[in-house]
Amino acid sequence: MFFKHYRCTGCGKEYSRDEVRYLCPDCSKNYKAGMPLTGVLEAIFDYDAIAEQWKKNPDIELFSAVEQEYYPELPVGNTPLFRSARLAEAIGLMDLLIKNDGLNPSGSLKDRASHLMVAEAIRLKEKKVVTASTGNAACALAALCASAGLEAVIFAPKSAPPAKLIQIKVHGAKLITVDGTYDDAFAASLDYTSKEGGLNRNTAYHPLTIEGKKTVGLEIFLQNNQNVPDWIVVPVGDGVILSGVHKAFVDLQRAGIITRLPKLLSVQAESSDAVTRYFETGTYSDAVKPNTFADSISVKTPSNAHWAVQALKESNGTSVTVTDEEISKAQLLLARTTGVFAEPAASAGLAGLIKATGKHILCRLDQVVLLVTGHGLKDTGAVKI
Repeated sequence: MFFKHYRCTGCGKEYSRDEVRYLCPDCSKNYKAGMPLTGVLEAIFDYDAIAEQWKKNPDIELFSAVEQEYYPELPVGNTPLFRSARLAEAIGLMDLLIKNDGLNPSGSLKDRASHLMVAEAIRLKEKKVVTASTGNAACALAALCASAGLEAVIFAPKSAPPAKLIQIKVHGAKLITVDGTYDDAFAASLDYTSKEGGLNRNTAYHPLTIEGKKTVGLEIFLQNNQNVPDWIVVPVGDGVILSGVHKAFVDLQRAGIITRLPKLLSVQAESSDAVTRYFETGTYSDAVKPNTFADSISVKTPSNAHWAVQALKESNGTSVTVTDEEISKAQLLLARTTGVFAEPAASAGLAGLIKATGKHILCRLDQVVLLVTGHGLKDTGAVKI
């Protein structure tokens, strides 16, 4: 394994593997629930050694921060990347690829983070993993914990889609519903972990959540014949998937495998636009009143806002917002031109791509990857036909 240490994305201080579990102690000492996380840790690797191994055998496991011997039995990842000429023609592009992460075991990209977090719990001999979620991360954690014989403790808003709550329960997880939002569940889970113990899987709070989501970017690169696409479109709530995709290509660049980064197009719901406004103005403020039906990206205080904005800047990308009506139309367009049924949050990416194409943010000849983050069967009640 080529994982070396963690490095704080704020102050740059480095920590050995088990020296710090969650955030940089210095940068996070004034952190309180309800704020974007400060002191988020980044996994650093022996990039020269990876470069040598990559020449012999290009394998994304070279960039893993947990040994494969600890992986749970349930396979995650290796989801399809395919071209869609029909959708490309419909929205005015020449080369459009779909990365369908709704085909992960529990139906969303969040399986990737939970897979690595459960592996870490096994390594540490922790018997319980805790998380806050509007549904997808919870479903993922419940499934992965079940496969490994660990206890999953889930804090979720009572308003989470019923299908997701059923998924959590069917895997035997302990479900604690919270009056309020995802942000309230996040705070409650931190309080629980501090009192009851266990490994907290909260997104960005533990650095391996970013490392897990990073794998989708590494797969895109390999499946695209080791070519860097011009753009990758990512639906954004808390900013961790965006940061993870960016980290994948940064790691590849640090290893000398690529020379340029793909531009990132962040797509947010209009009422959950904190990352977009932060990117545009340079000043952070919470989303005023998130009320989008795209529950997976409905976030008042995005936990990884600081790194997400950094990723947009470093990639020369940008961020757009879309309405619920635009998301609904995109959901149907995606289903009827590609055969991919995506939940509202995952459909937001296409809505944003349509908007960005109309504004000529993207060039017609650009190679674009549309990241579909969750299956539509997770929230059939949201479909408007």
